[in-house]
Amino acid sequence: MSAVRPPAAPAPDGGHILDLDDLGVVFTTETGTVRAVRGVSLHVAPGETLALVGESGSGKSTVALAAMGLLAGNARATGRAVVDGTDIVGADEEQLSGLRGKTVSMVFQEPATALDPLTRVGRQIAEVIRNHRRVSAADAAARAVELLRRVGIPEPEQRARAYPFQLSGGQRQRVVIAMAIANEPALLIADEPTTALDVTVQAEILDLLRRLAAETGTGVLLVTHNMGVVADFADRVAVMYQGAVVETGSVEDVLLRPSHDYTKRLLSAVPRLSVSEAAGGGDTAEPAGAGSVGAGSVGAGSAEEPAVELTDVSVVFGRGKQAVHALRGVSFAVRPGETLGLVGESGSGKSTASRVALGLVAPTAGSVTLFGADLARTRARARRALRAGVGVVLQDPVASLDPRMTVGECVAEPLRVHRRTLSGRERESLVGDVLDRVRLPREVARRAPRELSGGQRQRVSLARALVLGPRLLVADEPTSALDVSVQEAVLEVIGELQEELGFACLFVSHDLAVVQQFARRVVVMRAGRAEEQGLTSATLLHPETDYTRRLLAAVPVPDPIVQRGRRAERLATLAAGRTEEQG
Repeated sequence: MSAVRPPAAPAPDGGHILDLDDLGVVFTTETGTVRAVRGVSLHVAPGETLALVGESGSGKSTVALAAMGLLAGNARATGRAVVDGTDIVGADEEQLSGLRGKTVSMVFQEPATALDPLTRVGRQIAEVIRNHRRVSAADAAARAVELLRRVGIPEPEQRARAYPFQLSGGQRQRVVIAMAIANEPALLIADEPTTALDVTVQAEILDLLRRLAAETGTGVLLVTHNMGVVADFADRVAVMYQGAVVETGSVEDVLLRPSHDYTKRLLSAVPRLSVSEAAGGGDTAEPAGAGSVGAGSVGAGSAEEPAVELTDVSVVFGRGKQAVHALRGVSFAVRPGETLGLVGESGSGKSTASRVALGLVAPTAGSVTLFGADLARTRARARRALRAGVGVVLQDPVASLDPRMTVGECVAEPLRVHRRTLSGRERESLVGDVLDRVRLPREVARRAPRELSGGQRQRVSLARALVLGPRLLVADEPTSALDVSVQEAVLEVIGELQEELGFACLFVSHDLAVVQQFARRVVVMRAGRAEEQGLTSATLLHPETDYTRRLLAAVPVPDPIVQRGRRAERLATLAAGRTEEQG
């Protein structure tokens, strides 16, 4: 497969697969009308990928839904949204049903919401085919298997009989793509299709979409906030801000020579992975402050007692043939004032390791000490007291904050759980102080979590983690769902608070660029083992293992020219590996 895709071929009549002309979308709410999209004019040619980028609330997902005719009932669209000759604006449901899944299809960010958990994946794909084609059930089933093979799922005949929960995240996303291309649509809308995926799986999905677009001439509208993905996959880019398009152009022009101030600010907030030539090409110089944000001042050889330490820890779930070895002899320590990054693919064991550090999973072998105490030999009451010194920030603040509580009640909840006796005034003062520390106004305490933005909700989660004055902060993918500028602000807050309070931080992530920016040391996990560990600058710039090099090579960088070379090198390495295996 060529590393550089040729320019998209124009439609035979010079037309476009998608034409948006002065598109506007207004939502009617209890408090009035909200203009979500204003005067958007864009087009997508056959075989071309247009990336639509911008922060949450910019209107990019609303544009994608308008192009599918999937706007909510309280939305009103104006202007034109023409898909392959049919204007979606004003079309009736019968027309839209005939288009969706046939002429235009959508790949959503979270495959779990797009797939029926109670129906085998082969049948789900077959149903999409039979909704638009007069074919027998047997032919549709055979076509479903062929589509699974086409999107790179191994043993497609067996996988067709599987339920979604029996597949990995990457495999589920491939099933969603198989459903989307089942009827060879003219337009594919991909809304954050790789956000929740590991870098290696993300690279595979992008390779798949690139190949499908080239083979079928399908136009792609890609909605994303990942500028590396844009550099790797898009031909052109449109930047949205407050409901309007503020800049459009080729991927090289927009990412390398932005003209609008908002685009410049957006790009300046993107964490950039710096790697050596041995790790996949690109910039060879270490970025200023690499691994310094939140790194504290503790050296790798400090004699200070670790906040948490795992020694030769193994974890086995189940017994006999059903046993799963989640961790195999893992050892690492996090000292006060230090940030340790824990990275690896899904199933590598990084989340299990973080749960062991929290005392939520007991090791099958090895030992865990928390603030100098061996958890296995600590009584329940003492263990509870130790856990009061640990704060936790999770990936999804929506799921971790009780929607029935106010923000103030959410932040104060650990005080109640750990039986801290405070008067109402003392509790209110403490909540206000910790909200100040995470740069939220005190009046936010009276609001509900749903009234806040994603970045504000994540700061509330951070405030709740800090309210007990923790000595250890465990952050599990705390920024993966955030826009780049919001991500930058949240990491900056954590770094400033760590400098002020001196807590240790175990930072779990699959975003190697963020880890390089934020963590002083890193542990690379693979199949339950600590594959490699050391200072972040040394480990990620000069990796010692092939696995770490492959992991780094799969990370897309937000420079389309550099990324083109990285992709060519990665694909050549994969091809050489396959040839060697076959030989």
